[in-house]
Amino acid sequence: MKKKTSIGGWAYIWGGYEEGPIELEEVLKTLKELNFDGIEMAAFPPHLEPNTPEEARKVKAMLDSYGLEVSGLAAPFPSPATSKEGEYLDAVENNLAVCKVLGSPKLRVDSVDPPTGVPGGMDYNEYFLKVAKVWNKSAEACAKQNIKLIWEFEPGFMLNKPSEVTRMAYLVDHPNFSILFDSCHAHMCAVVGSRQLGEKETLAGGVVQFAHMLTGKIGHIHLIDSDETLHGEDTSTHAPLGTGVLDFDKIIPAIAEAGYDDQWWPIDLCFWPEALKVTRDNKEYLDKLINKFG
Repeated sequence: MKKKTSIGGWAYIWGGYEEGPIELEEVLKTLKELNFDGIEMAAFPPHLEPNTPEEARKVKAMLDSYGLEVSGLAAPFPSPATSKEGEYLDAVENNLAVCKVLGSPKLRVDSVDPPTGVPGGMDYNEYFLKVAKVWNKSAEACAKQNIKLIWEFEPGFMLNKPSEVTRMAYLVDHPNFSILFDSCHAHMCAVVGSRQLGEKETLAGGVVQFAHMLTGKIGHIHLIDSDETLHGEDTSTHAPLGTGVLDFDKIIPAIAEAGYDDQWWPIDLCFWPEALKVTRDNKEYLDKLINKFG
């Protein structure tokens, strides 16, 4: 299957661009010039505001004018643990409606709560089970729309140990739920053990071992490097491809061995200062990875 390239649109509205986000059309024009196949859509201001099907139709027209697709949708959600189940499922349905308009095959979620302690007065196991239950129902709602539900783990949110990620992948127990495996987050969680609640957990085999633990459970990927630091002491610093410590000659085959065979290979430059200026270099690096492993 021919691989398709995309990049997370949030890189151009957060980080170094918070005071002056890059307009979506400028981003799309650049991506087209660099021969990207699409964008991973950020349902956040100013790229999609308000986050409604009506606004999404305007964005879809713009995407079509540049011949670009959508590889996935990242959208706002309440906490799956502390919000009411109905509130969370309403958010799922609202975001699914946007996915349908944009033609997005995947909807991204995260655990929302910071990894500073179990929220809402729950004990750890109660928290874990509630999140799994809500995501099971969310995955079923997504399945009815033929859209995959993908969970992105990271140091900035609860449930970021390799064993927690693996446990959740199986506990949700729905064929339409899978893991978004970000190479940088995987390194910070499995090798550095950043911001883990309680006893630190790392893996001797690092990112490769982590991918193998999730065999059959990886439904999406983000490819980006790591310099082994945190952005703002919160979540992983997404260093441009080829500038960090990650060995993609080992990581890419491990992801494939774990069963990831989707056509989309997105880049994630989240929070990187002046991400637009390094987009070309990252696309060239990604193209080399695809030529080698795709």
